[in-house]
Amino acid sequence: MPIRVEPTFAEVLATAGRPLAGMWVCSGSPLVAEICAGSGLDWLLIDAEHSPNGIESILAQLQAVQGYPVQAMVRPPVNDAVLIKQYLDLGVQNLLIPMVNSAAEARAAVAAVRYPPHGVRGVGSALARASRWNRIPDYLARASETVSVTVQIESSAAVAAVEEILAVDGVDAVFLGPSDLAASMGLLGEQEHPKVRAAVEHCLEAATAAGKPAGVNAFNESTAKGYLDAGASFVLVGADVAMLARGSEALAAKFVPDESGEEPDGGARPSY
Repeated sequence: MPIRVEPTFAEVLATAGRPLAGMWVCSGSPLVAEICAGSGLDWLLIDAEHSPNGIESILAQLQAVQGYPVQAMVRPPVNDAVLIKQYLDLGVQNLLIPMVNSAAEARAAVAAVRYPPHGVRGVGSALARASRWNRIPDYLARASETVSVTVQIESSAAVAAVEEILAVDGVDAVFLGPSDLAASMGLLGEQEHPKVRAAVEHCLEAATAAGKPAGVNAFNESTAKGYLDAGASFVLVGADVAMLARGSEALAAKFVPDESGEEPDGGARPSY
């Protein structure tokens, strides 16, 4: 039975008619991923660079979100052809490649998602979920059409090379990471610094000029809106683990006395 191929993130971006809002999924939990998938957000970023995600947990999360109207993007820990091959065979259609600092590194990422002679992806479609075990007609010939590649601009070197990176055939979009960018600029922890914001906005302008989408990570609502006004096509505005951390802290502040013994909010201890 022929299997339908889902549209890629790049295809959805091109037809959405508005910026897409998403969140990080960093817990490694398929259950949490499924809860986030049903939130009404446009896309999820399943992260394996700074989160406890391996091949098996990524597969489980892809399966968990499959039935929801949300785009799933996956970030590997490194721009590595072998790891990217494994992710693609799992059925990952949308990749965010971290720490791409040059056009050469962008070309390497694109080569990793394409079969020879246009790339270096190893052939194992008969064994792989990507082709639904050869149930997708002409998968080998069409495989590159089923994948989108977004590369991450998150260093001063990448900002300086952003026009060349955008010009690489097969790079569908760029994504700005202000935290690492700030660190590379000697401004660790200051992603709201005017110099960092100016660098991000420079990349947004370069992407607009190149006719390619650009996204940005911005948990601060006013910052996110500012970048959207500056031309961002997609944003990440939260993370599952951060929301759980802040939410649980808020509960503790309401119901647990502080170290001085004072009751929460200065009032009587609640009964429950």
